[in-house]
Amino acid sequence: MKLHTMRATAMAAAFLAAATNAAAADKPESESGPAMAQAQLEMATSAARKALDELGLQLSGYMRSGAYYAKDGLPKGHYGLGDIGFTRLGNEGDNYFEFGIGKRWDIAGAKVSTFWMPYAYNAQCCNASGTKQIFADIKGLAFAPDLGFWAGQRYHRIQDLHIIDQWLMEDGDNFGAGVDNIKLGSMGGTLHVSVYNEGNTDNSKSTSSGKRLNLQVRDLAVAPGGTLNLTAGIVRGDFADKNTSFALGLLYNQKIDTLTNSLFIQGSNGHADLRGKFYALNGSTTTTTSSPFVCTVVANPDGSCPTAGLAPNPNPTTVTATTNNSGAKQFRILDAINWQSGLFGGQAFIGYQTIQPENTGKMTKNVGLGGRLSYGVAPNIKLYGEANIATLKTDGSDSQSLNKETIAVAIAPNTDFWTRPEIRLYLTRVGGNDAVRAAGTFGTRSSALLAGVQVEAWW
Repeated sequence: MKLHTMRATAMAAAFLAAATNAAAADKPESESGPAMAQAQLEMATSAARKALDELGLQLSGYMRSGAYYAKDGLPKGHYGLGDIGFTRLGNEGDNYFEFGIGKRWDIAGAKVSTFWMPYAYNAQCCNASGTKQIFADIKGLAFAPDLGFWAGQRYHRIQDLHIIDQWLMEDGDNFGAGVDNIKLGSMGGTLHVSVYNEGNTDNSKSTSSGKRLNLQVRDLAVAPGGTLNLTAGIVRGDFADKNTSFALGLLYNQKIDTLTNSLFIQGSNGHADLRGKFYALNGSTTTTTSSPFVCTVVANPDGSCPTAGLAPNPNPTTVTATTNNSGAKQFRILDAINWQSGLFGGQAFIGYQTIQPENTGKMTKNVGLGGRLSYGVAPNIKLYGEANIATLKTDGSDSQSLNKETIAVAIAPNTDFWTRPEIRLYLTRVGGNDAVRAAGTFGTRSSALLAGVQVEAWW
């Protein structure tokens, strides 16, 4: 326990020092990459964007793929504890691709667009493919020139935490409709309203008939360099334990020179999750059919029927029973920093999250602390270091703790933290305490050693 505490303290101090140095640094942005290469990239990007705009086309997407290795045949990635006890560099071991294509055009002064995004996922555990988004929107109507009206299935996102691969503040992903960009006056914010049912293109509706209303207030200017985002969700459905559930969220972003600090505070209950999306909709259904035979004689002492006494059952019956999942009380507070100052960039976070299912009352506590640092060592080469520690404790069970460290070298158009595409070579070690090892996380070993070559890109 003392070693674990010392490691957490050292990591927190290192990330804080890194962030302080980044905020204080005053190097020009051009030092993060060669000026000529950067200028050529910007010219090519501008020309491509202009050509697409003239055609009314929207192209976007994300991909990661590579060749992965894990010693002794262990899983090649996704070692973590809970929602915030995972960091992704050198810890994915999978292949994912989503490609969005849309078309915009003008009709009688209004701007209309449609958009479709299929995806494919391949991992050691499983494979999946389908549709992430498919929707249409209309903007610039005469009676509401600033508003956007949409319907379909879409991402409705505010902000993610990249190094843990989670959108912490969003709604969407189900069939729905909404109104965007309702102006809120002098503070410069906008209100976004949307409604959803529980279906989507890859998933039929469950027996709960869930519905929800989501509200997002985005980018309220509350201080110099500071903006506030607020979210609310209301979920209703035919749930056995709670018919109406709520979620509330707050995100405050403060920009300080080259550093941005983001504070998330979120809570929910019942069948709403921390973002206001659906939680625990699908239960289990069991169908029982009575025996096709009846016993017409006295049964044997062991309860069986003599073969000669069996006869067809004239009235077989079928009973279907549905067991719904329980809702839960949930809470999260998380603080994250991002910076890019000259050749030095990164992202780090510390967070605490709880979940308490309403059928058991047992609370699970999840703590995560981690960060990724990048530094440009040559015009197109950057070094990465990423580390995290996490704990997970459920009432009445042993506390689990896990630590993960990764070093990597990447080539990219320039050395900024956010520049993509990049191809990276990495080496990762993951270890855990006795409770983690007893769960078989590392098979018969005490830790996992991972390596690989990975490409990541977004556009």
